[in-house]
Amino acid sequence: MQIASCPSPNYGPRRDGLRPSLIVLHYTAMPIPDEAMERLCSPEHEVSAHYLLHRDGRVMQMVNEDMRAWHAGAGTWRGQDDINSRSIGIEIDNDGSSPFSEPQLAQLDQLLPEIMQRWSIPVEGVIGHSDMAPDRKTDPGRRFPWSRFARQNLVVWPDEHTATPDEARFLSHAAEFGYPTEAGCAAVLDAVRQRFRPWAHGPMDARDMGIIANLAIRFPVDRSERIA
Repeated sequence: MQIASCPSPNYGPRRDGLRPSLIVLHYTAMPIPDEAMERLCSPEHEVSAHYLLHRDGRVMQMVNEDMRAWHAGAGTWRGQDDINSRSIGIEIDNDGSSPFSEPQLAQLDQLLPEIMQRWSIPVEGVIGHSDMAPDRKTDPGRRFPWSRFARQNLVVWPDEHTATPDEARFLSHAAEFGYPTEAGCAAVLDAVRQRFRPWAHGPMDARDMGIIANLAIRFPVDRSERIA
């Protein structure tokens, strides 16, 4: 894999001796790739990522992996905050409504396992921006092909189960898997669907309940990792 250097000034040291334990996937939500690159490298915007995947397949590294890029903002995952200090951020050139290109997905096929191996990041540590901030973020969006990466054992994927819908139990299972639940059931349900049932609509159903229950059983949060 060829990786071009495109340094951004928007970074700092990881806090409290933290090391990457997560990979957070984003879309740029901009129609023109060069504009996204310019924004991520602009001091005035104070945003960045470790990598940008261009729709033509080019991979640009903007921040060294051992440094803290400014991509995640407010949010938590599996009971932990300061996601920027805990993660590698990957921006994918996409406007949010179009299919992702095969060249950039092929590069992600290679980049994800390399980062995961380098930092010993487990499959449950590869998440979307919408997972850690369900009340305010939707990226990488409903068109991101999570199942493609699940087939390579790079991300989690639930077994097919159904269960009786129940909002309180749904939120309990969501928290057990790692979702922040303060925003309420509607926001968390939408985040779960964006990732695992992207074209589902309407009230919570038995498939939604089965998905989150299965994830909570198979990938429970280690209570020792939670914020004290």
